[in-house]
Amino acid sequence: MSDQPLDGAVALVTGASSGIGAATARRLAREGAAVALVARRRDRLHRVADDIARLGGHAVEVAADLTEPERAEEAVQDTLDRLGRLDILVNNAGIRLLGSALHTAVEEWDRMVSLNVAALLHITHAAVPHLIYAASTSPRQVADLVNVGAAAGRGARPESSVFGLTKAGLNSFTESLRQELVVERVRVSVVEPGTVDTELVDHLNEITRAAARRRVAAMEALRADDIADAIGYIVTRDRRVAVNQMLVRAGDEIL
Repeated sequence: MSDQPLDGAVALVTGASSGIGAATARRLAREGAAVALVARRRDRLHRVADDIARLGGHAVEVAADLTEPERAEEAVQDTLDRLGRLDILVNNAGIRLLGSALHTAVEEWDRMVSLNVAALLHITHAAVPHLIYAASTSPRQVADLVNVGAAAGRGARPESSVFGLTKAGLNSFTESLRQELVVERVRVSVVEPGTVDTELVDHLNEITRAAARRRVAAMEALRADDIADAIGYIVTRDRRVAVNQMLVRAGDEIL
């Protein structure tokens, strides 16, 4: 009998090509799960899959743009076809674009809403029936849905209005979904990172990117593995335990 808590389980991780998503995929593989790596950048997915194979784990690459409902459904079906089931969904894909309402192009707002909200809804809708089935048929007798939010979703900040909107809305969606699925033995959780040193800052404009990098440099920022550890902790609890919300900040972070 394996001593790995996720032995036999299948996890689907979105935004798995880098950062928190890639770190989470590696962590879940170490815990025994087979992992479907979902993102748009196939070349990056291949590297993560190779990392997992070197660790002795198993991962499959699913290149998909989840902002399209049909592609989200196909990503879930591809996971089922290749790995046989779906026990864990980690909704990590997202983007953080900062700027004031006066100076931000509406296209940037649309981009955040499309990826941070619409893509998450599409993949969740496609996955929920299979998570319910997994909870009723697996030895774990539980399934998990983990949404990656942000500390910014807890309060308003300048130049972060729409990003905060997407993450505050995520918190409300997560709690409603938790209440709906608790009777199905599907645990629904949100992990809210503070400042993490990832490539998300690369998507910002030059001035905002420089300011964000100064903020990261001024503290000992979180690493992607820190958030992956939080997610790993949540999904490896015994079925009697549900960790529904976890805020993870850098040790010297104030806001």
